[in-house]
Amino acid sequence: MPKSSPPFDFHLLLLLTVISTAGAWPVTQQFKEAPQFYNSLSCPKIAGEDKDGFLCSDQAVHVAMTLDSAYIRGSMAAILSVLQHSSCPQNIAFHFVASATANASLLRATISSSFPYLSFQVYAFDDSSVSRLISTSIRSALDCPLNYARSYLADILPSCVNRVVYLDSDLVLVDDIAKLSATQLGDHSVLAAPEYCNANFTYYFTPTFWSNPILSLTFVNRKACYFNTGVMVIDLGRWRQGDYTKKIEEWMEIQKIMRIYELGSLPPFLLVFAGNIVPVEHRWNQHGLGGDNFRGLCRDLHPGPASLLHWSGKGKPWARLDANRPCPLDALWAPYDLLQTPFTLDS
Repeated sequence: MPKSSPPFDFHLLLLLTVISTAGAWPVTQQFKEAPQFYNSLSCPKIAGEDKDGFLCSDQAVHVAMTLDSAYIRGSMAAILSVLQHSSCPQNIAFHFVASATANASLLRATISSSFPYLSFQVYAFDDSSVSRLISTSIRSALDCPLNYARSYLADILPSCVNRVVYLDSDLVLVDDIAKLSATQLGDHSVLAAPEYCNANFTYYFTPTFWSNPILSLTFVNRKACYFNTGVMVIDLGRWRQGDYTKKIEEWMEIQKIMRIYELGSLPPFLLVFAGNIVPVEHRWNQHGLGGDNFRGLCRDLHPGPASLLHWSGKGKPWARLDANRPCPLDALWAPYDLLQTPFTLDS
């Protein structure tokens, strides 16, 4: 059963307020403590290991996410949803990647305050390594260096972590993440994700790309389909062996010479992996709930069951709720929102 929340943490609020005034945090955000969730009796017992051993355990479900001040509210909701719907929540290891220039102590304090029982580590991402390769895209949020951290997980996470589920911060799970993590990758595949072969694949690259006699041959003999990189199961061991980070960077270097795509970190993934991934049921990424990249208009769910709801696109549920202009499906995100309601201190 969930345990009751502790008294309000005034010292953490004071820390958040001071750093906010210094400009490192956009607004003062105080989050409630989430309930604690416990393993079912059938879960493998790995809790006896120390923290480092647990974060390396092959029996744990490893989840990687990025952390930053702009999306911290979404991240907190995503974490809660993962734990709430897991049959073995105590066997989940979270690996958070933050910019090396971010206040890691504050991020750790924020996570620990709401999830004091969580097994997690925060890793610094030196985004200067990728900043030189980033080209402007159709939406400024897509140009954030941290958005490219998913390409460097094999280097950032400990070498003992062999498989990870990567999740964006603008989503919630409504099913057990262990099912997704257990996706079979076969003998050679590096990653698995829901594929959308009905999407117009040519849209993701410019006419310059398709008219080039060499580049246009990239997908020959590959049944290339669009997939969303916000939800992926990745074999980090195979990634390291194949040096796939370098392959992605090579495409980014070409993009700096000639503009072959417009959509940030997604197209390099498609160039390297499209047609060579293990397809996952669409239920594991009901994406696009944030609308398109320009207006963020409301959208309906895709037909079929849903195990994960993803507000990819411009519109984010917390922003629309705060503006009192929510879309109908934002009500499905709201129950996972841990933001503390505003209050005043007596003088």
